[in-house]
Amino acid sequence: MIYPIVAYGNPILKKESEEIREGEDVKGLIKDMFETMGLANGVGLAAPQINKGIRLFVIDSSLMLEDGDEEKGVRKAFINPILLDEYGEKFEFEEGCLSIPDVRAEITRPEKLTLEYFDENWNLKEEEFSGLTARVIQHEYDHLEGILFIDYLKGLKKRMVKGKLLDISKGKVPTDYRMVYPG
Repeated sequence: MIYPIVAYGNPILKKESEEIREGEDVKGLIKDMFETMGLANGVGLAAPQINKGIRLFVIDSSLMLEDGDEEKGVRKAFINPILLDEYGEKFEFEEGCLSIPDVRAEITRPEKLTLEYFDENWNLKEEEFSGLTARVIQHEYDHLEGILFIDYLKGLKKRMVKGKLLDISKGKVPTDYRMVYPG
């Protein structure tokens, strides 16, 4: 099932997500999220972006990598993740979001993180991620906390995107995928 993507302005994007009851069958939802993400040409998708306020996101960071990159991409689901630590050198990278189409901004984040999470079979994992994979995880994890990448913008940069955000919330933005707008 392909879900419509929730657009900026919907209150679910600003709420902290609820934990999923351990052992609950979410495999079908995970499959649907990967399918929805792929159709929208995304590299990550959090449950709040499909109007589900639960602690679940999927990523496929291999889609960001180019031939010859040392980093290996990661395609997996993260259930009830807990960010244990972020560390390493901070680097700036241009981010975008399926819920905020046509808005991109340079965001600074640490290059590494340690995450505890359940996989889709409810196996508990603790893993370190780095580079672009860490970046995608940080972005999607923020969604579960009710934080959007634009929340990191300050001053002039924030004012520069204000008009675009208003247009998105009113449904005045073309996309190649289905969206649900506030109101």
